[in-house]
Amino acid sequence: MTSLRSFLRVLQPSPLAPVLGLSHIAQWLALPMVALLWAFATLGEAKPMAQWRWIDIVGEGGMGVMAGIWLFQLRLSRPGGRVTDLFCLGLAAILLGQWVDLLDEFWHLPKAVVWDNWLESTLVPLGALLLTLGLHHWRLEQRALTEQLLKRERLFREHRSMDGVTQLGDARYLQQQIALEQRMRRPGAMLMLSLKDFDRVARELGLAEADRLLQALSHLLLLNLHPEDLLCRYAADRFCVLLPGSDAEAARLQAEQLSLAVRSLAHHSRSGQRLQLQALTACAVIDQAQPPETQLLTLAQQLLRAA
Repeated sequence: MTSLRSFLRVLQPSPLAPVLGLSHIAQWLALPMVALLWAFATLGEAKPMAQWRWIDIVGEGGMGVMAGIWLFQLRLSRPGGRVTDLFCLGLAAILLGQWVDLLDEFWHLPKAVVWDNWLESTLVPLGALLLTLGLHHWRLEQRALTEQLLKRERLFREHRSMDGVTQLGDARYLQQQIALEQRMRRPGAMLMLSLKDFDRVARELGLAEADRLLQALSHLLLLNLHPEDLLCRYAADRFCVLLPGSDAEAARLQAEQLSLAVRSLAHHSRSGQRLQLQALTACAVIDQAQPPETQLLTLAQQLLRAA
């Protein structure tokens, strides 16, 4: 049911980010494009089809189409802000520059008209400059986001392995991280945690309330982990923590601390009911010989026996 709701959210149209505070930037961009088309058609002389250079038409027109697609994708996937403004303005300038180049393939302008050459020579470099500035600020933005995601991801980022409810890595991402530790021959431990009577909570309060509880629990666990630890959602209400460089005793102490934090969590449902939570835990050291999925299944069975 959770995966179905995530799929339906993907199908819903997302709002487009504003650019310089303007929500209808596409309409504003269409105005100079229409004005340029009118200027070329009015002032210029149409070229016969025999003079059309199709390789230039396809190349310049295709580049303009791609700039428009990138512009749309950026507004669809990013919130408004300085980085979004720089990226979108840069792509808009490139789009207008390619539009002028494309129109120049269909009309001859008089030699006295020099603004078309000026536009061809300045719009694309200006767009590239704005994109470069945007990339600089985007790098700073990514550095800040990486600090925020420190306990949610390690060494590499893969959005396809992101859990839609908790925004944590899923079981596949966790297996990749364990395999990486094995390849580097580094010691480590794993800790799996689940909530006692979670099924009853989901049954009595509904799946939406159960998702809220999982989100609150993920935030709580993140606050109680070391910066080098990695928290993932293994399945349902089961969370798994990768503890690089830890042994069995350190994993056991961490499990006790997390269990205490869960008991102290004052989570209230939307109806005002305070939920008394209790955590079940299981620990194990990383076995260099066994596949990660086998080790996780063994740990999950150990957690089930503890229940």
